[in-house]
Amino acid sequence: MSAILIENVHIAPVVGEEIPSGHIHVEGDRIVALGAGPAPVVAGATRIDGTGCLATPGLVNTHHHLYQWASQGLAQDATLFEWLTALYDVWAAMDAEVVRGAAGAGLGYLALSGCTTSSDHHYIFPKGRGDLFAAEIEAAGEIGLRFHPARGSMDRGRSQGGLPPDVVVERLDEILDATAEAVDTYHDPSFSSKLRVAVAPCSPFSVSADLMTQAAALARSKGVRLHTHLAETLDEEEHCLEQFGLRPVDYMEKLGWLGPDVWFAHAVHLSDGDIDKFVQTGTGSAHCPSSNGRLGAGIARVSDMLSRGAVVGLGVDGSASAELTSLSGEMRQALLFQRARYGPTALTARQALELATLGGAKNLGRQEELGSLEAGKLADIALWRTDGAFASAVVDPVCTLVFGSRQPPLARLLVGGETIVEDDELRTVAQDELGRAGGLAHRRLMRLAAERGFIAGEEAGS
Repeated sequence: MSAILIENVHIAPVVGEEIPSGHIHVEGDRIVALGAGPAPVVAGATRIDGTGCLATPGLVNTHHHLYQWASQGLAQDATLFEWLTALYDVWAAMDAEVVRGAAGAGLGYLALSGCTTSSDHHYIFPKGRGDLFAAEIEAAGEIGLRFHPARGSMDRGRSQGGLPPDVVVERLDEILDATAEAVDTYHDPSFSSKLRVAVAPCSPFSVSADLMTQAAALARSKGVRLHTHLAETLDEEEHCLEQFGLRPVDYMEKLGWLGPDVWFAHAVHLSDGDIDKFVQTGTGSAHCPSSNGRLGAGIARVSDMLSRGAVVGLGVDGSASAELTSLSGEMRQALLFQRARYGPTALTARQALELATLGGAKNLGRQEELGSLEAGKLADIALWRTDGAFASAVVDPVCTLVFGSRQPPLARLLVGGETIVEDDELRTVAQDELGRAGGLAHRRLMRLAAERGFIAGEEAGS
């Protein structure tokens, strides 16, 4: 096994006391020791000088829609339901080539923001468009991130009272078969896994009760996690009351969708009773502040949830509702949103860092492997350079990372001890090529949507 020694570094382990000047010893894909002072002598070890740097756990993104990289900048002033109505017809034209280009760009962008593990919620599978799920898994493997793709689905089109057009929904039997196949083909439950699959019907307003209950049974029979959108907007609450006679969390409880194997995206509009149910059942949530702000959805009660002991992680959400948003930047957004609503003590810089690391690991059921710098955990480490000419005026490096509107340079990003980013450059793939592929994916999607009459020709030229 190869050994790595990071030395002379400020360590923010998330669990335990910070170490102003210390070392981290990595063997293979694990952290074997960390502590204050100089690193030990280890024959043949690669030594990394962390002088002027802050070491944190790699960031964990717990909600995303990678395909949306190809549809950024559209419906800029819309509410969630207006935005979805405008974009479903565009997304109906996507194919595996679009998804591959969008996923590569999106995952590369996440890596450059310190992300070592990302989930993705893909729930649109137009027929005859190639293997979309495999396309994003291929992109993640090439870049080298840990990937938790969630096989999403929708079976309630507009003809059945749902929001999406019928052309992008699937039959219940098709969904269950395809989801089971995805788990059987790709899910790796091992400690060092880089690929785990979740089961993820899209949302209460696009999915039948039958799909929700049968998807939960399928996931639990295979030992994988459950994910969906919930309580993102007041429109959703009104829809649930009208369609089901229940508020969103109560509806999920009725369907058996609360528990320690479940995490929800957004959870903006929760009552005190809803939060209590999350705490009592161990249900998690992914806070997506930039997307919630962009769509005018509201501000989640994160500080209330944390004070009561709820599990909360961070998510970037799809790039079409959070254009060019970095995961590191979501720490700052989360902190500012909570303070704007609840005051300057609502969320600290270190709590924001914990949301982005250990909170995310808990959402994904990987808190024993990821989310903190501890002996025995996987060597997923972000090394931030916090000694720049301007940043040097801030004494606290965690404050530099979380409060600053510009991300500190990423000196190194390790996933299982392997270098993914060095000196703010991707090392596993050609960074510029990923960016160009993302642009090509956008242009291809717009052209395909215009060819199929989903959008006007002039829109395709955007």
